[in-house]
Amino acid sequence: MPALVADIPAFPTAGGENTIPKPVAWTGGDTRAGTRPAPTPDQGGTADGYRSEHHLIEAPNPTCAVVPLPGPLDVRSSLEMFRRNGDDLIDRWDGTHLLRTLRAVDQVLPYYCQSVGTLDTPALKVTVGEDANLPVVVAAVQSTFLGDPGLLSELAARDPIIAVIDSRYPGIRQVRQFDPFAAIVRSISAQQVNLRWAATTRQRLARTFGRRHVVGQHEVWSLDAETLARLQIADIRALQFTNRKAEYIIGLAEAVASGRLDLSALPSLADEEVIARLTALRGIGVWTAEWLLARTLGRPRVVAGDLGVRKAVGLAYLGGGLPTEEEVRRLTAQWGAAAGMAQALVLHALGEHQRPFIDRGAAP
Repeated sequence: MPALVADIPAFPTAGGENTIPKPVAWTGGDTRAGTRPAPTPDQGGTADGYRSEHHLIEAPNPTCAVVPLPGPLDVRSSLEMFRRNGDDLIDRWDGTHLLRTLRAVDQVLPYYCQSVGTLDTPALKVTVGEDANLPVVVAAVQSTFLGDPGLLSELAARDPIIAVIDSRYPGIRQVRQFDPFAAIVRSISAQQVNLRWAATTRQRLARTFGRRHVVGQHEVWSLDAETLARLQIADIRALQFTNRKAEYIIGLAEAVASGRLDLSALPSLADEEVIARLTALRGIGVWTAEWLLARTLGRPRVVAGDLGVRKAVGLAYLGGGLPTEEEVRRLTAQWGAAAGMAQALVLHALGEHQRPFIDRGAAP
């Protein structure tokens, strides 16, 4: 599958030069503790009854660095999107550790992070398997939380609803999903089902057909287009995906593996061209393409037709009413360049089950 490591900035120093933090020697003890060989098919299945065909990729010599991030940033609350609906094994957050993979050239680099800063001076302690992989992972970590806090402050100054929500949940940011292939699979899995069930089926897909990576005592999985392209519909259907979703996932994998869909080209394309290329595939609609724009490419795009976004905007601006897609676009038109951050903010408020921020009688 073509790699996509796009628009990842180098790590800036105070003097303006591009560099990375000096790696810190790992002293966490036996890095092999807790690892185990991947089971072969004749050795049975996984813990939840699904046979695993994954490959184990172990990183035996972890090293780490502390990466400062621009504040204000609430790292833990921003990452709750990966825990609120269950662990899919791909983007893993347990409240302490964030475990992910990064596709770089012909490698998949596993890493994990711990929040070691504060709201105003946030930082992540990043651990990778090998020293040589630290620069690219550090650069990716720096662009994990999308958006310029200054733009959100400007929006809050002219939008009292955003100002109220931002004051209640300061530092919420959109979390970037670096792997476009996995991001699209995530969206397909969530079509027409609740997000908890979507996470459950993705976990089964990752555990059964993904690649398992180990860093220290932690493990995380990645999805590979070439592997999924070789599957039959029945293989994915057995994990309790619908027939249609199995078709969509395999069709996507085949397009990426064959080069018909070049994911590495997407960052250089305008929004509408990205949408056109993705929606040419069966099962990928405008909303899925818009989520890729927002969460992978970091574009200020509101996914106005998504039910969760509609509920979140309704909670914020309509006292809990459910707006149409057109109404969402009207209500969020003033978000402008801060749209990605504002969208993440109202979705976080929805996830926290907050009461409406205004009375229905006062809704615009």
